[in-house]
Amino acid sequence: MITHTASQAWADSIFAKAATAAFWQTLSLPPLLLGLLGMLGYVGGWFGPDTVDIIQSKIITFSGTVFSDSVVEEIIRPTVGDVLRQGRPEIVSLSFLLSLWAGSSAISTFVDSIVEAHGQQEARHPVWQRVFALLLYVAFLVLAVFTLPLVALGPTLVGQVLPEAWRTIGTEIVDTFYYPGVGLLMIIGLTTLYKVALPKSLPWHRLLGGALVAGVFFLGASTGLRRYLSWATGTGYTYGALAAPIAFLLFTFFLGFAVVLGAEFNATIQEFWPARATRIDQMRDWIAAQADSPSAGPVTNLTRRIATGPINIIGDRKRPAGRHEASDGDATPDRPRDGSPEDGSPESAGPEDGVLRDKTPASPGLREPSTPQSPLRNPS
Repeated sequence: MITHTASQAWADSIFAKAATAAFWQTLSLPPLLLGLLGMLGYVGGWFGPDTVDIIQSKIITFSGTVFSDSVVEEIIRPTVGDVLRQGRPEIVSLSFLLSLWAGSSAISTFVDSIVEAHGQQEARHPVWQRVFALLLYVAFLVLAVFTLPLVALGPTLVGQVLPEAWRTIGTEIVDTFYYPGVGLLMIIGLTTLYKVALPKSLPWHRLLGGALVAGVFFLGASTGLRRYLSWATGTGYTYGALAAPIAFLLFTFFLGFAVVLGAEFNATIQEFWPARATRIDQMRDWIAAQADSPSAGPVTNLTRRIATGPINIIGDRKRPAGRHEASDGDATPDRPRDGSPEDGSPESAGPEDGVLRDKTPASPGLREPSTPQSPLRNPS
């Protein structure tokens, strides 16, 4: 399964997709921080007077566990410090509009990679997929504005809620599992991205494996990259002024690589052990099969229409002489004179009498039903 995942990832150009995602992530970082953190300058007051300072400290601390020191000190800390402390409306609106295209382009790259990994490129129109990525990015911004303060203030809120006797132990537990909890929250978010990105979605638990693979890969890659950058800096080998941007670009490359690799892993699991379609998908496939069936058509053709036309009695033209002769003035020549039963009854119906035929030709593809021979019919 690992070999198949690697071969499929190579066939889908995982390096090119990761590089594209890294470019758009780097380009969208400044407007993203301006829009997100600028809005937090207003919303943060709802959670307490020190919310902005706590969020700033948590962002810097968490970034230090992921990125290198040069990236944190030269890119993230100055930007966060400048934006978090002032949330002006013109900055919020302008940054939000500027970050829409760049930020949604990064999300669009991830969505395209996930869809292509599962072979569902034809299931969604490209224009709608681009609009879908834009809407997904806007939803992420709105969710992050209200989630980030809760994540940052979690330990403080827990310490205020717990009783005095449990406060010390509770604070230690929260401090111990804080970063694993944040990582678990990211895994849940990535799994949700894998689910909503697919036109023909899979069950949520079936996509959790790819998110775990992506998380483990990015954790290992970021750790190795931080150690390499520390070693390179210690030996005197440096990129000069471009060291921090190049390091940040490498981190975003590994992040995009991890997301695409997780999608390829989920596609491999689906190929080896196909998941049962959901009830909604089963109903959708059944409706599509009925619409494509040659025996079905528009509503007016669902019930086949029997061809109708003028009905003639063949026996009127081929009636033997002397039988059922009508008088010249009788308006109903088919009525017998001697009071015998009417034509078509078992006593008088012969092989040619009383047989109703339709002169209209049958529709193509429909065979004319054969008339069963009555056991009471006179064989002569």
